[in-house]
Amino acid sequence: MDDFTLIEQSISHHFPLIGYFNDDGGKESYFTVGTYNPDSFQALVSELDEYGFIPFINPDGNYYKINIAKKPEKGKSRIHINVILLLATIGSTLFAGYFFLGEGDIWKAIAFAVALLGIIGTHEIAHFFAARKHGVDATLPYFIPAPTMIGTFGALINVKSPIPNRRALFDLGYSGPLAGFIVAIPVLLIGLKFSTVAANTGAALVFIPPLIMQFFTYLVAPAATSEQIIMLHPVAFAGWVGIIITMLNLMPVAFLDGGHISRSLFGQKIHKFVSILGIMVTIVLGWYLMAALMVLIFFMGKGHPGALDNVVPIDRNRKIIAVVILIIFILCLSPFPYTQI
Repeated sequence: MDDFTLIEQSISHHFPLIGYFNDDGGKESYFTVGTYNPDSFQALVSELDEYGFIPFINPDGNYYKINIAKKPEKGKSRIHINVILLLATIGSTLFAGYFFLGEGDIWKAIAFAVALLGIIGTHEIAHFFAARKHGVDATLPYFIPAPTMIGTFGALINVKSPIPNRRALFDLGYSGPLAGFIVAIPVLLIGLKFSTVAANTGAALVFIPPLIMQFFTYLVAPAATSEQIIMLHPVAFAGWVGIIITMLNLMPVAFLDGGHISRSLFGQKIHKFVSILGIMVTIVLGWYLMAALMVLIFFMGKGHPGALDNVVPIDRNRKIIAVVILIIFILCLSPFPYTQI
């Protein structure tokens, strides 16, 4: 029995099969079924998994279309790589904190590294546990050391199995930014409390703070006159970086966290439009390197596949969380800093 017949029989066993179609000049092939049932689809996923295939179901007018993909091979996780990268990133952030931010003060360097890695680590660990909650195979975080002012390019986890449904995709998307934001708030408050004021000499890296930072600066930062500027403590700088990480990750583009949220809430066509809008906002804010990466991901990729089950509805609680995430995104919006001469 060939693969096509095997797949066709499996689908017809669980759904009333209408037919097999080729759209867009044969670029997309799919089966159309007449009804949808989440339990039947889960049974189909389990059955096709044994044969090495993965089904995706999406609404299609009054019917539903099922696309089939080959099951990719999963590589083995190597925990020692995670540990080596973590140690390297601890070293690089300590270096950055000592030479670039802490003015040669080792304790300020340590405070910066702990604060920044705490925010980044919490962000990725939240993704990891969200994946485990939904039975998605994911690695522990890979931290990325870098020769930059902050000593790192962040961290990521590798999702090694398909995401089962829209709700799981939504949870994987919002969990990291929300957790990182929650940790960034006390970091920012503590850092602003220990910040100082200095005379405005006219040569400095000037931050246009996001709304959330403006509010906390008003609450706890030392008062500065019109002839002074606030010199951020390294911990406050780490908090600001955490806010920026939250903002950039929530851009609703491609495979970013915001892209996962957007894809879970909307269909594929709307997600593409929102992705373009997110890239435009990133450019307007002046984060050109990040915008270039977004463009590369968006145009070089094959598009966000969504979850296996893109039909199951988003429940009321997740819709409330989506509104909260939108508010957080707005509070975190911040232009790229500029040099005042």
